[in-house]
Amino acid sequence: MKKFELTDRQSRISQREAWIGVGLVFFHFLWWYGFAYGLGNKPVEDYQYVLGFPAWFFYSCILGFIIIFLLVVIFVKVFFRDLSFEEEEQD
Repeated sequence: MKKFELTDRQSRISQREAWIGVGLVFFHFLWWYGFAYGLGNKPVEDYQYVLGFPAWFFYSCILGFIIIFLLVVIFVKVFFRDLSFEEEEQD
């Protein structure tokens, strides 16, 4: 059985895409944490509401999901490349 190795180009592209994914996860966590604990760190009587949800929940969970979904779609379409990881047969 032949061992499959990445070429330098495939390795660089894969690492760049992995770092983009890590950056998106980090951004999503900061977004969620900032709104959930920033706006949600008040007494319940002082909450503001958006569409019937507490503002901290709406911004951290609902709007945050929509924004991260759109960012992932945009980043995949713009920055990610289609790579073939199939072994190439050499004669």
